[in-house]
This record gives sequence, C-alpha cells and structure tokens, in this order.
Amino acid sequence: MSKKRALISVSDKSGLIDFARFLEEQNYELVSTGGTFKHLKEAGLSPIQIDEVTEFPEMLDGRVKTLHPKVHGGLLAVRSSEEHMSTVQQHGIGLIDMVIVNLYPFFENANADISLNEKVEFIDIGGPSMLRSGAKNFNSVTVITDVQDYALVQQEIAENGNTTSETRKKLAGKVFNLTAAYDAAISRMLLDEEYPQYLNASYKKVSDLRYGENPHQSAAFYASTTENGAMKDFEILGGKELSFNNLRDMDLCWKVVNEFKDEMACCAVKHSTPCGVAVGTSALETYTKTFECDPVSIFGGIIGMNFKVDAATAEELNKTFLEIVMAPDFDEDALEILKKKKNLRIIKIKNAVSDAQTWVKVDGGILVQGSDSEFSDKIETVTSAKPSAEQEKALLFAQRVVKYVKSNAIVVSNGVQALGIGGGQVNRIWATEHAVQRAKEKFQGDLVLASDAFFPFRDVVDYCAAEGIKAIIQPGGSMRDDDSITAANEHGIPMMFTGMRHFFH
Repeated sequence: MSKKRALISVSDKSGLIDFARFLEEQNYELVSTGGTFKHLKEAGLSPIQIDEVTEFPEMLDGRVKTLHPKVHGGLLAVRSSEEHMSTVQQHGIGLIDMVIVNLYPFFENANADISLNEKVEFIDIGGPSMLRSGAKNFNSVTVITDVQDYALVQQEIAENGNTTSETRKKLAGKVFNLTAAYDAAISRMLLDEEYPQYLNASYKKVSDLRYGENPHQSAAFYASTTENGAMKDFEILGGKELSFNNLRDMDLCWKVVNEFKDEMACCAVKHSTPCGVAVGTSALETYTKTFECDPVSIFGGIIGMNFKVDAATAEELNKTFLEIVMAPDFDEDALEILKKKKNLRIIKIKNAVSDAQTWVKVDGGILVQGSDSEFSDKIETVTSAKPSAEQEKALLFAQRVVKYVKSNAIVVSNGVQALGIGGGQVNRIWATEHAVQRAKEKFQGDLVLASDAFFPFRDVVDYCAAEGIKAIIQPGGSMRDDDSITAANEHGIPMMFTGMRHFFH
C-alpha cells in the first residue's frame, strides 16, 4: 500500500496524539511544524519536519514555513490531470492527502488587553492558506479544522481506507466557513469604518436551540468572536436550557437595567416588552416595586436586576412563576432558594452592554444602524409652567424606560416605577390611553408621562390633563408642536422637549 501524507499544524492539540497514531498505523507519513512536530515526537510518533519537504528553512520568526510550492503544489494538484501529475513529478513535489490545521488563536485575543501589534501576531497566514488549498481540492484532500471531526474521519478510513467524497466536501465547507469568520474578525479590527463596503460578520455557534419564536421554526444561538457583551459570556447557575425567546428577552431586560448605572434597578420583561421597571434603595424594595407595576403580566416573565440578589429577594421571587432571574451576582443563600424552582433559569451576567450597532434582517438584505445609546443633553421646558425638581427627575426616569418600549411608546411613572407602559400601538393616543389607565389602576398620586416621539396633535396633552397627569416629556419636532404647547399652557401642565426621538420598532 502506497504511503499517504498528512500535514499537521495545530494550536489546539487535544485528541491529536491518538488520531495521529491511527494515521501512522494506516500508513500515513506525518509532516509537521514547530510545536506540533515536537508534540508528536515526544509522544513516540515519527513525524518529519516541514523543511525536509520544502528544502527551505523556516524564517522570519515563523511567519514563513509552509508558504511554498512543495506544500501548495502537493495540496492543489488535481490527481486526474495528467498535466498536473507530470508537473508535480517534474518538480519533485509529493502529494498531500490530508491537512490538519487549526488556526492561531486570533478570536481569543481580538478583545484582549494587548497592543495592536501584539494582536497582529495572532493573525494566521500559512494556516488559512493550507486549509484553502486543501479545501479547493476536496475531491482528493481531506481537510480537518475541528478536533470533533477526528472521530468521523478515523471511522471512515478504518472502514473504507479513505474518507468519502461527501465527508471531504463537508469538511471543505467548514474550512471556508471558518476562514470567512476569521477574516471578518481581522477586518473588523483593522478597518476603522462604521459602514464598510462589505458587511462582515464573525459569530461562533454557542448552541442549537429547541426551536425559534414558535415550535415549527428551527434556531441556534451564536456569539460574536470580536465583541464582548452581556449575552456572550453569561453563566447559567441553574434551571433548564434557554430558548430563542428567552435570549431575546434577556437582552432587552439587561439593557433596561443598565440605563440606571448609579441606582438599584429592576426590570420585568414579557414578550420583548418591559412590563415593569423600578428603582429602589434595597434589593427587596426594588424587586417589589417592579412586581407592583404589573402583577399580572409578570407571570411567566423575565426579571433582570443590576444588583446582587439576596435571600429575602429570592424568597419573594419564588412566589411568582418566572422563566428567568438574571443579575450580576447572587448570595449563596439566594441561589439555594432559587434553585428550589427546578426549571427557573438563574443567569449571572458578567459583561456590561456593549452593542455599538443594531442589525435588522430584511428579506434579501440587512439594515445596520448605530445603537440608540444616547440621551439628549439639550432638554428644555417649552411651557409657561416649569416642572419641579421632583417632576423632572420622574420625567427622566420615564424617558429611560420608554426607549425600550415598542413604538408608539408611552410610559407613565411616579418617578420610581414605570406603572403604565403603552407600546406597539398604531397611533399615539391609543398608547397614551392604555398607559395612563394601567398606571391609575395601581397608583393614585402624582404621575408624569414620557413619549418616545412627538405628538402630532394636541389630543395627547388634552387627554393627560383630563386624567390628571402632572408633567410631560417628549422629543418635539412636530409641525403642530405649537398646538401641544398651547394645550399644555391652557391646562397648566409643564412640558419638556428633548429634541431626540427614540423609536424602537
């Protein structure tokens, strides 16, 4: 049986020795580089160094070792072409039947606290080149980038003497899938353009999901290889696996509580909409106030808190059926209490919100925009009546919440609770009516109102006056702003303009 050749150069050496030993037993000659050669040699295998094949020394601190015609000719030569076979024989190029390469750990270092020059050294050149050459010639060459594929390749060789054409094609596809993500990550690091000519994405699958928004939709969860973020490295401390809808709701929930960096804040989310938000001075008080915002909708919802959860709060949380409780930390006693609910997902969030852009898929394309992470610093009172300091604080609280409610969006608040949330309506007066009535069912004191966009007519102000709303904040910018200002002056309601809209579709 003629000897085949496998070229091996890996950073992840797990499982390699057993697989390489199998290849030697199957009459493969092992060709290797640097640390991989040493690893194989120390295990008692008989690899040969790459420079014995190329007859050219490794140089430039290892940057050039496999970029050679005797490597790429051996990978790219079409076995069925007489011309190709004559050419490689003429130049003394041996054929390479298998490439086992995983790349320099650029993904792991793209966000590391190191200099740009140090990150550049983690950009692999020879590895992707060998993989791409072997993958292009998948009719004859088996390319392996994932240690999980050793078992399949070993099984097929043991049974058939070679891998199947179907497997080689699939493994070739995995090569280009990997190198596309790898190059995208490098591009995002080097290309200082907010909206480059080509939109590159580099995400790695975290897990398959049971289904998507509905049971008939398939789904998977991917995490960015180039960015940190709250939904990337969270820790599941208890409960069953997460669903597609869970992850979407978690993202929104964590973004809401992160708006309140200097206060203890809690948010309840149901169907990608906040159903309660509150700030407080203790963990238990803050959660209790959130629950009071909407004791009905919170059932089966998600709770996010920007503070450590204690035992007393955990006891209160367990009184309601919840899908998820998420926080930056949990007391040991709190964890023990929460884990009594077998299916409750307990999530420890490690990272702050970091999204710089929002991507929205449309049929045949994708929309990209900067994330809505700002608030206006040019808020002005446009009415004769001025809000009190207490009212202004309440208005700013409501404004931070309304940004995360689907447009048309209205939030009614007493300053520490989002008691009435009206969103997703096709006109603003309906959203206002819903929010105001929900708030008044639960609170009889002074209430203020925030809107995500301007009032096209004075009807919202008139309704607020009739229902006893004490102050209003909105972006302004309507052709009929004067009508709303006149109405507010007639009713003696202070109204503030921010000059900044917060649509959330």
